[in-house]
Amino acid sequence: MGLSNITLNNFLVLGRAGMDLYAEPSGTAIEYAKSFFPALGGSAANISSAITRLSGSASLLTSVSDDSVGRYVLGQLKLYNVATDFVYTASGQVRTSLAVVETKAENCQSVLYRNCASDFELSVKHVQYINMSKFGALIVTGTALAKEPSREATFATVSKAINSNIPVIFDVDYRGYSWDSLNEAASVCNRLAELSDIVVGNDEEFDVLSGSMSGINHARRLSQSEDRIIVYKMGPKGSTTFYKSEEFFTGTYPVSPLKPTGAGDSFMGGFVTGLAQGLSIRDSVNRGSAAAALVVTRVGCSPANPTTDELLNFMANNAPKR
Repeated sequence: MGLSNITLNNFLVLGRAGMDLYAEPSGTAIEYAKSFFPALGGSAANISSAITRLSGSASLLTSVSDDSVGRYVLGQLKLYNVATDFVYTASGQVRTSLAVVETKAENCQSVLYRNCASDFELSVKHVQYINMSKFGALIVTGTALAKEPSREATFATVSKAINSNIPVIFDVDYRGYSWDSLNEAASVCNRLAELSDIVVGNDEEFDVLSGSMSGINHARRLSQSEDRIIVYKMGPKGSTTFYKSEEFFTGTYPVSPLKPTGAGDSFMGGFVTGLAQGLSIRDSVNRGSAAAALVVTRVGCSPANPTTDELLNFMANNAPKR
C-alpha cells in the first residue's frame, strides 16, 4: 500500500457538491424559519473544504448544473481554496443538489432534493486525462456509486489511482434514497472497498456492506487483507480502527452539539491531513474525532470546519472520552 504518497497532503476528492440552506434562527424548524442561510454542502465538497481549512490541498471531481446554483457552488469552492479544475458542468434538466437543513441537536431534519442530480452525470470522459501523480491520495464518497454514469466514472478513477500507486480512501457515505436496492448498494460498495487502502464508515454503513455478517465483523475481515486500514465509527460511542492484527478504540470529544450534520466529512478531513503530516493512525483518528466534535457545535458543514489553529487549540485543551 502506497500510503507514503499521502505526505503530499494533496487530495483528489470524488463526489457530490451542493447548496445547503439552513433554517434561521438556529433551533428553528424548517416550517417556521424566518430566513435561510446558504452554504456550500455535499459530502465531497465538505471533505474538500475540511482539508483546505486544515492546511491541505484538495481538488474536487464532480459535475454541477449549468445554472446559478451550480455557479454558486463553484464560487464557494474557490472561496475555500478547493481547486475546481475537475468540476464539470452538465446542461439540460439535471440540477445541483439542494439540502434544506435545521440547526437542532434533537430531531434535526434535513430535506434533500436530488432528483436528476448533476453529480451523477460525471462520466469516464471527464476522468480519462486526469494526471493522478500529483495527488497524495484519491478520496471517493460512496454516493457517487449509486447511479450511472457516475459509477463507471468512479471505478475508472480508482483504476487510474491504483495504476499510479496512489492510495484510495473510501468514505462509504451510504444514502439509501440514492440506490435502487440495498443489495445493489452492498454489492457495488463492497467491490470498491476491496480496491481501497482505507475504508471509513459508520456502523450503519458497515451493516449495509456486511450482508449476512455483522458490520463490525465485516470491518474486521476487510482489514485482514492487503494491509487495509478500516475505521468503524459508532457516532457518540467513538470508533474502532482495524489495521493488520491491531485493533484499537478511540473515544469522542465531549461537546454540546448544535446539530449532528457535518461530523463525518470533517472527521475525514482531520484524519487524512493527520496521516499526511506523518501522525500515527491512532493520532490521526483522534484528530478526525476532534474536528468532528468542533463541527457539530457550529452552524453549517463547510462553514463549520475548523482551521488548523482552532483544531490544535481544541485538542490541547480537551481530551477524548475513554
